[in-house]
Amino acid sequence: MQFKISTAPFAHQDNSVSGIMRQVLYAMIPGIATYVYFFGWGIVVNILLTSITALICEAIMLRLRQRPLRPFLTDNSALVTAWLLALALPPFVPWWMIILGTAFGIIFAKHLYGGLGYNPFNPAMAAYAMLLISFPVEMTHWPALASLSGHYPNLFHSVSITFTGQPLGGLTLDALSGATPLDTMKMALNQFHTIEEIKDNPLFGTYGAKGWEWIGGVFLLGGCWLIYKRVITWHIPLAVLGTLFLISGLFLLLDPDIHPSPLFHIFSGASILGAFFIATDPVTAATSNKGRLFYGVGIGLLIYIFRTWGSYPDGVAFSVLLMNMAAPFIDYYTQPRVFGQ
Repeated sequence: MQFKISTAPFAHQDNSVSGIMRQVLYAMIPGIATYVYFFGWGIVVNILLTSITALICEAIMLRLRQRPLRPFLTDNSALVTAWLLALALPPFVPWWMIILGTAFGIIFAKHLYGGLGYNPFNPAMAAYAMLLISFPVEMTHWPALASLSGHYPNLFHSVSITFTGQPLGGLTLDALSGATPLDTMKMALNQFHTIEEIKDNPLFGTYGAKGWEWIGGVFLLGGCWLIYKRVITWHIPLAVLGTLFLISGLFLLLDPDIHPSPLFHIFSGASILGAFFIATDPVTAATSNKGRLFYGVGIGLLIYIFRTWGSYPDGVAFSVLLMNMAAPFIDYYTQPRVFGQ
């Protein structure tokens, strides 16, 4: 009898790495469709470019490392990295930045550490952080809500912006782009505006930003589906969002004029996407259930710290990367008790 040997991460029951990664991709599709509905087709262009680049870089690195191509190209891990990076990047960034970031994530953040199962950092977030630090101006051109800007970037406009820097039909990039809700909130607070004054901006909806709160809600449903399918556990998402809710609620009680509500923090930016799809990466997160709670609490705290006092308005990527470094330490001190002791 011959036993098949594969590398980590390992899955119990009848699941496989490719099956788990495929379900993660399925869970992201409704959120992507909602994004397209509100902001146009730019995110689809991002996904196509990151997916093609990720598969090519994966194949090159596997060949250089003398590993078989088919098992690793079909495990869908490269596509998960590509889709997460595509969702993190503004749809209006140049094509070469998309390719550069994806190649960095696959080559430097994944394969140079030994490939899937050995990388200490989430490859998508490492790539995003590299691009944000290196090209801060290009990483701030986010699409404006179509109902507010009066223009809906179709597929041809999105392709033109990505490859030429300008949309078709005489439009300008400024007409299709705008500040994110977190950017707007942070800049207004720095100018000593109160929360009530900031909410008069048509960008904001009931408890978050128009469009973004719907996108966050749909990703929340996708994350709950992953928990139902037992692809992920509830520990990290609950710890991340619960901590973010509690700490922002505490500061809201202390001074409601300068601190946004907990629902604004949860349904703006990448909080929900990060809690369910990024922080739960089986390779870079803590492994025990108790460790996952500490890991998630750390991410939630760091997100609020970055958003409130840091230079970057979101902070999810840096929070995840910092807690990636802390995951081995957390695992060491939260090991389950050995049976019989």
